[in-house]
Amino acid sequence: MKARQEMVRMGTKIGAALGGVVFLALGLLPGFYFGSYGALVVLKHLMGGPVEPTVLVRMIIAVGIMLGIVCIASVSIVIGSILGTAMGYAVEALTSPVEAKEFAGEAAKAK
Repeated sequence: MKARQEMVRMGTKIGAALGGVVFLALGLLPGFYFGSYGALVVLKHLMGGPVEPTVLVRMIIAVGIMLGIVCIASVSIVIGSILGTAMGYAVEALTSPVEAKEFAGEAAKAK
């Protein structure tokens, strides 16, 4: 039972790490883009027209960029963890019958 939990935990950790790597490789630029675009759309609707490049607007866009990057990073890591957990369960299911057979063989030899 403990080996099963360890296998699933290891799969979760590996999946989260791979999700982080995928984010760094493929998600950083879209996070920057969608965060800044989302902030501009919100500001456009709040101000009722084109946005002037003032200090306040630039700060809000910077916060939007950070929010976009953090959101895409968290989604990538969570999806990686879910897939890693599923792979941990799959590996555990595939290796479980082999361990049971070996244990049954050792029990028969002990008698």
